[in-house]
Amino acid sequence: MAKLKKGDLVQVITGRTQAKGGDRGKQGKVLEILSGQNRVIVEGVNYVTKHTRVGQTQRGTKTGGIETIEAPIHISNVAVVDPSTKKPTKVGHRVEEQTKDGVKRTVRVRYAKKSGKDL
Repeated sequence: MAKLKKGDLVQVITGRTQAKGGDRGKQGKVLEILSGQNRVIVEGVNYVTKHTRVGQTQRGTKTGGIETIEAPIHISNVAVVDPSTKKPTKVGHRVEEQTKDGVKRTVRVRYAKKSGKDL
């Protein structure tokens, strides 16, 4: 089971500080997970400038130019944010039993461990 999912609130825990122009300490939602590359795209983090070639659409409007987009960041450089304390934390799994329509099932559930001050 994955430690990160699309839509999770994460915080960047490594890299340059915000005072020096980096992204460490920023929080954002996970927009996309690139599991083959072990990378995630986080909203508002790791902006890069992309130059796209000028073209035309069917209606004749021009496309292209300079745009800023979020680039992928390695999965080890982010940590899930605990919803109660708003601090980065580790994620654990526990097995719970759920009953649905009278049928018992065992389900693995993610939960936020106690957030420490070293993360």
